Amino acid sequence: MQHITLCFDFGNTRLKCAVVDGSIIKEVFEIENDSNETIQELINKYQPQKTILSSVIEHNPNLEKILSSSSRFHKLSHQTKLPFTTPVGKPETIGADRLALSAAAVYFHPQKNNLVIGLGSCITYNFINKHNQFLGGSISPGMEMRFRSLQTFTAKLPLIKAEWNFPLIGYDTKTNILSGVLLGMAKEIDGIIDAYAEKYSNFNVLLTGGDAAYFARHLKNKIFADPDLIFKGLYAISEYNDDTKT
Repeated sequence: MQHITLCFDFGNTRLKCAVVDGSIIKEVFEIENDSNETIQELINKYQPQKTILSSVIEHNPNLEKILSSSSRFHKLSHQTKLPFTTPVGKPETIGADRLALSAAAVYFHPQKNNLVIGLGSCITYNFINKHNQFLGGSISPGMEMRFRSLQTFTAKLPLIKAEWNFPLIGYDTKTNILSGVLLGMAKEIDGIIDAYAEKYSNFNVLLTGGDAAYFARHLKNKIFADPDLIFKGLYAISEYNDDTKT
């Protein structure tokens, strides 16, 4: 019998939810807030058997109580049972989003060296080796952060909105910023991928996150682009931690 799982991903920029029916993602959407009323409306609409939350923000403290009272709820943390190990210095500092992305990599690409690149408020590079060990990675400013920093820390540069189509050689302020930020990020990502590829074989690169669409066409390296990767990871973790399963 199939069941509904609601997977919540609360990032620094957006609050998102995925509706998973059985193992199939049926719907992904943003929610305006995490108020009691908003969450209860989602519970009433979808009537999930399971819920799971990945949050890197200070969310509504009542949220977990609401989800726990109406479903089998799991909050993703460093104490979560995971399909990989975290032999790093302080596993409690690993962001929940990075754990979910790593779980998806292990689930869909087992026994491989996987570099998962998440493009959100920050760029996170998450490396899981073929022995299913999360070894860490790196974090750098994301696209919106770079656009805003140019406006904030200069006297005259404007805040530019991202566009996927831009020239290598900018011909005005807008296109100069687009080329500098977006192409600069693309070259950074390619450079990081190249550095990992020199060190590891049997190597996979997975690209995800809300900003991924701006970069996939500008990367020279072969990648697997999947905008729903974090929700696939959350669902896999929810199933992995389902104590009702034998």
